[in-house]
Amino acid sequence: MNPIRSLFVSGLVSGLFVAGMTGVAFADDNADTAKMLIEKAQTSSLAWDLVESLTTEIGPRLGGSAAEARARDWAVRKLEGLGFANVHVEDFEMDGWRRGDIALHVGDPYPQRLIATALGGSVGTPVGGITASVVRFESIQDLREAPLGSLKGKIAYVADKMTRSQRGSGYGVAVQKRGGGASVASERGALAIVIRSAGTDYERQPHTGGVRYNGEFAAIPAAALSNNDADQLDRLLALNGDIELTLSMSAKRLGKVKSGNVIGDIIGSEYPDEIVLLGAHLDSWDEGTGAIDDGTGVAIVTAAAALVAQHATPKRTIRVVLFGAEEQGLIGARAYVKANAEEMEKIIMVSESDFGSGRIWRMDTGIAKADVPKADAILRVLRPLGVLPGDRTASGGSDVSALSAAGAPAISMGQNGWDYFDLHHTPNDTLDKIDPDDLAQNVAVYAAFALMVANTDGGFHAPEKETEDGN
Repeated sequence: MNPIRSLFVSGLVSGLFVAGMTGVAFADDNADTAKMLIEKAQTSSLAWDLVESLTTEIGPRLGGSAAEARARDWAVRKLEGLGFANVHVEDFEMDGWRRGDIALHVGDPYPQRLIATALGGSVGTPVGGITASVVRFESIQDLREAPLGSLKGKIAYVADKMTRSQRGSGYGVAVQKRGGGASVASERGALAIVIRSAGTDYERQPHTGGVRYNGEFAAIPAAALSNNDADQLDRLLALNGDIELTLSMSAKRLGKVKSGNVIGDIIGSEYPDEIVLLGAHLDSWDEGTGAIDDGTGVAIVTAAAALVAQHATPKRTIRVVLFGAEEQGLIGARAYVKANAEEMEKIIMVSESDFGSGRIWRMDTGIAKADVPKADAILRVLRPLGVLPGDRTASGGSDVSALSAAGAPAISMGQNGWDYFDLHHTPNDTLDKIDPDDLAQNVAVYAAFALMVANTDGGFHAPEKETEDGN
């Protein structure tokens, strides 16, 4: 045994001993089974095989598209083939959209093309495009502070840069201009809006993502520049503040179309009605092949649950939900809550993988205070995999945040997202960006976690609601 492997095993055994000593969460035999699952996961190719199959055979999977429908068929076949029970699709409706083509050019005296992409859900331009002067804003807040009517006949440009971080915390700030900027600009009279991409790369790959129109003002075309081209536009505006852009977009909204959630269960041996729900989203944007967002998540939770079924006996049901239409605003997640309202109280845990395949390094919890020792005991088993304690405000992940908001306990497995937003929502989101060893570590964490939660005495409960005085 090599020294690194020896260190891993000795640390794991130590972690198991401490967990067993707590006496509050799960029996020693379940801890031993978790150890075995960790070892099995790190030598299994199942997750890689799944994400390779999904991204190769299906490719991009825009919510509501024919490709997303093929992905649902693919998921049903895979779950059934892996031995999941009750495999089915829950359909729902959503607003369809087609990207079309885009062209963005700078006029005289510096004529040149800029690389941009339409934001998801955007309207297109009139035939022939829009030519107008561009007005630069450093941030969405600066745009909000512009006087009403001040952008009449102009194109708004919001230029703030996203900050890189391990947890991706800069995204919450950067994405505000993408989601709400179009309506803010329209209220001030703008004909269109372009933004610096909500991303951290310099690969001249613009980042798409959804735009939200508030319905009070005219829907205007919305596009994102690559970070390289945003820098170029900044330099051009520094030379001459009176620059015209010509934007042409054939994006089109399609009306109501069908999407769906794919669901499969590993039935619990003692408490089959109690559910440990692992989520990921099956859809993706249409620029890349949806490998890190969220093909890896689909592969991780599916492989983790399948490994539990193959090598262990969970006392509670482990349910995998592959949500549809996450990218358009958690549409599938909200549909799941509505369709399964009577089961919400039976869900003892939700967790979602939707942050690529970077190694899991922290565990955040959103559970009752009385259940914290149980989560701490689970964490001790995961620590040899590099998982550290996080905070106590977890929502579980993107889609399952709708379930935790409805009262489900949640744990979030925090991945290393240092370079996630280099690839997120770009044509560069492809299979070659996935590290197989990191992917296997994720499966190991989720498999051990799912089993231990399923077999924890007393289960888990939602956090206590604060009273008006904050207690």
